[in-house]
Formats: sequence, structure tokens, C-alpha cells
Amino acid sequence: MNRSFSVYLDVVRFTAAFLVYLYHSNQRFLSEAILPASHYGHSSVIVFFVLSGFVIAFVTDTKESRLPAYAASRISRVFSVTVPAIILTVILDAIGRQLVPEIYSGYPFDQFVARIGGSLLLINEVWFISITSFSNVPYWSICFEFWYYVTFAMVVFMPKRRGVLAALLAAVALGPKFMLLAPLWWLGVLLYRWRATQDWSGSVSLVLAVLSSVGIVAFHALGISEWCSDWLMGVIGKENHRQLTFAKFFIGDYILGVLVFLNFASMRNVLAHHGQSLLLIERPVRLVANYTFTLYLLHQPLFLFWGAVVQGDPEGPGFWLTVTALMFMTVGVVGHLTENRRYILRDFLFRLISRIPLVRSAEVARHD
Repeated sequence: MNRSFSVYLDVVRFTAAFLVYLYHSNQRFLSEAILPASHYGHSSVIVFFVLSGFVIAFVTDTKESRLPAYAASRISRVFSVTVPAIILTVILDAIGRQLVPEIYSGYPFDQFVARIGGSLLLINEVWFISITSFSNVPYWSICFEFWYYVTFAMVVFMPKRRGVLAALLAAVALGPKFMLLAPLWWLGVLLYRWRATQDWSGSVSLVLAVLSSVGIVAFHALGISEWCSDWLMGVIGKENHRQLTFAKFFIGDYILGVLVFLNFASMRNVLAHHGQSLLLIERPVRLVANYTFTLYLLHQPLFLFWGAVVQGDPEGPGFWLTVTALMFMTVGVVGHLTENRRYILRDFLFRLISRIPLVRSAEVARHD
């Protein structure tokens, strides 16, 4: 992966996380005016899915080609942030509810065993279950993404036939929501492995980069996602549609996923020849990108908490800006102590996993 394209992906990653924040913080108790660009929330998660598939395909082809390295890296990446996020969400919600209970009226604060247990095991969205992790609504997507890591590992690190069969059985066990959104994650894998896209000419790549960008904006302006979701509800019924929860937008998500695929594929080619200017901002981009996962997983409990603490005036932008600044400061502190130190857990897990006889056997069988 060339450096310029890597920087571009980090820009996209942080921008997507911030757009999710805009979407969730677009609440009238924070700002009476509707926040600009606050309708890209769900779409940004789809961008994360495609980006995740691409990155995982890349690292298994380069840095994490053995199961112990892959497993240690993925587990440490996820749990170094999810476990603190679960603990902090409960604490922040408990305090915030005491200060301004009305802003938490739409969020659950009960069934602690189910919510904490489900969140720790990342099974909040299995089949037609949908367990909200207290006020942390965005938590749902990591419950999909983690299991995409697992099923991908089955395909890559197990003998081919057994690996594919194991992944299919796991997909059935996880349920239809998991399967409906899986193609979006695998689009990222296809993007990395389909080398023909790198043979597109410079002019074709530039045209596709422009058209895909315009297409993404038009997709939202025309309300394609909502229209597809409404059509699906008419076909399968309101109750079945409701039970799909975040997967109910899958038809529109497929359209958006193709646009994102084309954008990434074309920009990879464009930046390979004309991306030197992006390297000028490489250092600050890498810095903020290191906090993206923490920003994504903690922004909602944090802005609710800080909103309850500050209790400002939503008529102007000052209240929202103050809460946003406090949210970012907290993300910086938490991310420094967790996400940016995950290598400690990764190294420990690598040593531990490497000693497991079953893992050693799988490594041998894979290369036979």
C-alpha cells in the first residue's frame, strides 16, 4: 500500500468517525439548529466496514500472515477499547442520569447482566436479538465487525474446505443480520485482492474518483437509503423490518458500498502518482487516526455525560462546541491509556496464543 493512499484512508477513517459523532450529537438539547452534515451517520459505518475488510486483507498478506499474530492483534485491538468503553459507559450514564435524567430518557439503564455480558461477548446483535449497550448506541457495529474478523480467520488460517465450512456455520449461528451486512465487509477484501483494479489508467481512475464522490453525495441527497428501507418494509412487513435493526438498510448499503469500493480503488491509483501533497499532513493525520476507535466507541456516552455536566444553552453553537471539546479531550486521555497502548496486550496474547497446541496444529495443517 503506498503511503499517500494510506494517509487518505486514515483521513477517511477519522472523517467517518466524526460524521458518526455529528449524527448522534444532532440532538436538540445540545443545539436547537440542525448540525450540518449530520445525516451521514449510518453511511459512515458502512465506510468503516469496507475499509476494515481492506485493512484486514492487507495485514494478513503482510504483517499478520500467521494465526498467532493475527489473533493477538485483532483481540487486543478490539478489547483494549471495548472493555474500557463498557465500564465507562455504565459509570458516565449513572452520573449523567442523576444530573439531567431527561436527556437519557431514550436510552436503557437496566438488565445489567444481559447488557454488560452481551457487550463483552460481542453478541448484542445475534439473530433477532438487539441489546443496546446502555447509551452507547454505536457499539452495535463492533459486534458485527469482530465476528467478521473471526470468520475471515477461519477462511484464511484453516485448511480451505474446513475453513469455509466453519465460516458458513458461524455465519448461520450469528444470524441473518450478520449475513446481510457481511458482503460490505468482504467488498474491502475484494478491493485488496482484485489486482485488476490497479491496472486502470490514470484518466479512468480520476473519472471514477470524481463520479464515486459525486455519487456518494447524491446517494444521501436523494434519500436512497431511506427509500430502499421503506420499500423493504413494504415487502417483508413492519415487524420483520424492525427486527433487522441496523441491517434494515442493507439494500441501500450495498449501493453505497459499491460507490465506496470504486472511490477507494480509483483513489489508490490516483494517489500512487499524484499523492505527494498528502504526505505533508501525514504526521497529524496519523496522530488523530490513532484515536479513531476510541472516538467511535465512546463519543455518545461522553457527549451525553458532558452535556449533563455543563447544562448549557442550546440556542447558540457554544454549548455544542463546549461539549464537543470536552468529549475530544476525554477521548484523547482514554485513547492514550487504552487504544495507543494495546501493543502491551498484543504482545502478551501473542506469546500466550503461540503456545496453544491447537493453534500450532492449525498452522501445520494450513501449510500441508
